Amino acid sequence: MTALSRFPRFFVTSPSPCPYLPGRQERKIFTELSGAHASELNDALGRIGFRRSQSVAYRPSCAGCNACVSVRVVSGQFKPNASQRKLIRRHSDLEVTASKPWATEEQYELLHRYLAARHPGGGMAAMDEGDYADMVEQSPVTSFVIEYREPSPAPGERGRLVGACITDQQADGLSMIYSFFLADDENRPGLGNYIIMDHILRARNAGLPYVYLGYWVKGSDRMAYKTRYRPIEVLGPNGWAVYEDDETAPEAPAAPLPVNLNVFA
Repeated sequence: MTALSRFPRFFVTSPSPCPYLPGRQERKIFTELSGAHASELNDALGRIGFRRSQSVAYRPSCAGCNACVSVRVVSGQFKPNASQRKLIRRHSDLEVTASKPWATEEQYELLHRYLAARHPGGGMAAMDEGDYADMVEQSPVTSFVIEYREPSPAPGERGRLVGACITDQQADGLSMIYSFFLADDENRPGLGNYIIMDHILRARNAGLPYVYLGYWVKGSDRMAYKTRYRPIEVLGPNGWAVYEDDETAPEAPAAPLPVNLNVFA
């Protein structure tokens, strides 16, 4: 490992309005991921709460606030509850493929539709195709675009793209960088939850212990979904620990779960 990889240079952004907690300011610490050891550095930083965005690894470093907490699902112990099992069965017809990080017009159109439905006026709403291509393709680590399609309507044709996820494969798990899906189609409810569970089950069957979901902010409705997958660990001052609250633990599945288990490789 080079000296730069062993001792990366870190920088801090200027404060800006927090997108999750009104009236607060956010600030990030970040470093560049580059060179032959970028994946090794990304793995090490991921274990201490950093996330990747293109060729940068970052984490919150807000003055006087530590509301953003890194979370990861323990894939080997994941036990879907009844509603989650129902969702898995509902979308079990989807065809899942993993490809190298290459942006397509079809993916961009799905992203644009997703942002219009879920995050109108958000920071990503103004992204053009070039911006999207940069988000997907500027990755110095092992990354994939995972596509979720409906069954092929005819031989030689591809089914409709209903979901996608930019995913990094790390030494200890899968890191879901960004997912988007049909959020306004009543025939495909809960696709975002399904994509997360598909990643968890794939990680489990590949022997990868964790699925990293990024940051959770307690009290933020936009982040509440991240604690539905149990057991889930949160990163605190003393390291990773299983998150516990007043919710009842999910029941164990009554039968094996139907899911297409191809390792991302």
